[in-house]
Amino acid sequence: MDPALKPRLKRRSTFEYVAWAVSILVGAGMLYSVATNPNFKWGTVAKYFTAESILRGLMLTIFLTIASMALGTLLGLLLAIMRASSVKPIAIAAGAYITLFRGTPVLVQLIFWFNISALYPNLSIGIPFTDIGTAIDTNALMGPITAALVGLTLNEAAYMAEIVRGGFSAVGKGQIEAADSLGMSGAMKMRKVIIPQAMPSIIPATGNQVIGMFKETSLVSVLGVAELLQSAQLIYARTYETIPLLIVASLWYLVMTLVLSYPQSKLEQKYSHTSVRIPRKSKKVTLTAPEGIAR
Repeated sequence: MDPALKPRLKRRSTFEYVAWAVSILVGAGMLYSVATNPNFKWGTVAKYFTAESILRGLMLTIFLTIASMALGTLLGLLLAIMRASSVKPIAIAAGAYITLFRGTPVLVQLIFWFNISALYPNLSIGIPFTDIGTAIDTNALMGPITAALVGLTLNEAAYMAEIVRGGFSAVGKGQIEAADSLGMSGAMKMRKVIIPQAMPSIIPATGNQVIGMFKETSLVSVLGVAELLQSAQLIYARTYETIPLLIVASLWYLVMTLVLSYPQSKLEQKYSHTSVRIPRKSKKVTLTAPEGIAR
């Protein structure tokens, strides 16, 4: 190998060694303080860490995360396609949706959907301007879990729409022009050209949204949904052991975040990895002119 191409090891400076020493000392001191402080009540934390109600709340949190992300991603894809449409009313409607749901707090949205029956006590589904239809009691329909799922899904769809739109923007203009030159329809162009090439930009950002959604589900506790945080609150409301139960909930959030971060990092490596290839020495090629052509 050419010596100029060999990687050079970076020499560590004295400041870096000092920074390592200070970081280790500070970290060890904090861990010792947390481990030996009796007010943390680590025995209580261990007792409730795998309690049945905590695990039920964890399962509900995982369900809300998966369901909201799946539905939000599908709706976000539809919104991104609508916003990229050349039909102005469709593009404006998608832009208005995204602006509305990104511009208001998700907690406010959750409370709004939980109290939607105050605006619409009954919803009618049927054929407009006819008597054909049926009425639905909104108060009975929009329970705590339904309101949580609707609120999280609609909010997530706005963010996923922007992520998908950013992925669409990353597709080269030449690729789209080549698809047009082949006579592809809009749907085929979207399915065969744009979406596959946009995935490297979409997937890592979607992984971040999944982790954010898992932690964002804690907001549905205000609706009385017995997810992870609400389950911990119900226990410490009875036992008055607030700090240990909050530690239990925090540890589960941390564990699940680490679990979700692993596949995210793998996807980022798969779709964002770039390698530099050093061209080999080209072989000398001798071209022989056809007969009758002067050399």
